[in-house]
Amino acid sequence: MKNLTKKRPAFNWTAFLVLLLILEFVIFGGTNAKFLKPALLMTSANDFLPICIISIFVTFVMITGGIDIQVASIIGLNSIIIGVAWQDFGLNIWAAVLVAILVAAAGGALSGFFVAYCGVQAMVVTLGGSFLYSGLALLVSTLSSTESYQGISGFPASFRWITKYKVFGVVPFQICIFLVLLVIAYLLLHKTKYGRKVFLVGVNQSAAEYSGINSRRIIMSTYILSAVSAAIAGVILTSYLGTAKSDLGSGLTMNIITAVVLGGTLSTGGKGSAIGTALAAVIIGLLRFGMPLCFKVNTQYLDIPIGVLLVVVVVGRSLAGNPNVIAKFAKMKERFKGGSAKSGSAEA
Repeated sequence: MKNLTKKRPAFNWTAFLVLLLILEFVIFGGTNAKFLKPALLMTSANDFLPICIISIFVTFVMITGGIDIQVASIIGLNSIIIGVAWQDFGLNIWAAVLVAILVAAAGGALSGFFVAYCGVQAMVVTLGGSFLYSGLALLVSTLSSTESYQGISGFPASFRWITKYKVFGVVPFQICIFLVLLVIAYLLLHKTKYGRKVFLVGVNQSAAEYSGINSRRIIMSTYILSAVSAAIAGVILTSYLGTAKSDLGSGLTMNIITAVVLGGTLSTGGKGSAIGTALAAVIIGLLRFGMPLCFKVNTQYLDIPIGVLLVVVVVGRSLAGNPNVIAKFAKMKERFKGGSAKSGSAEA
């Protein structure tokens, strides 16, 4: 007779993230009813939308086994290029936006080239890129007639419209942009040959090469996507604030990486989800919004819970995948079951 025992279902990380999101609404909403006001939630989304947009494309990079910590500096570079190109070089605002996005794409391609074709570690390349693009942003700001600390403002209404317009009078247009980008990222990563190649490169680059995949081109392309997403986030942030500054987004790096890891992407590559990353980014954004509103936490301390969250997730996943830890838990479970069985027979 065949053993028809059912296999235990795999742990659903996306369901866990949804549960965590609901828990945030319960805790923060129960503490302060203002947290649940739709208008306030929509406004707060402006503060963490750059994290959401960038993290879903940094997911591509990390699935291949890399990491991208230069994206935050690209936001500032993108912002100041838009301002200087429009104000001081007389370009049309949308031409200035296009130039800024192309510069960001070139920066991503440069970093991707060093990682993919030169074999330099991604951490080293993107750390250097972070300093490089921050320095370039400061250099570009010196070309402006406006003092760098003041920022460039007075953008045309058509540019400000990106973040001023509300769909149905309620939903900010930039949220719609994020949702469109999320759909694109999901389809690209999970429904196309390109996405399958990204996963295969992350699982085993050598095997991917033997199967005919140009792994170096795939890796380089993920850095370009990541940089372009940072440029789009820079456009939205500049439009929302109405000011172009070289240091915009400078403190977002840890939030972005945490969102990707919390979303279910392995730091070693080969596994990840666009939807999971998006949920994790929203969780982090609401955490940064809810802590000061409901528990009066000073904003300068908000990186502490984000850092703790990152460490807990990374360590937890590492332990969960460790064969020795799994074996110890299995033995403890068997002992517990054995003890329960003995106590039950003794009572009988």
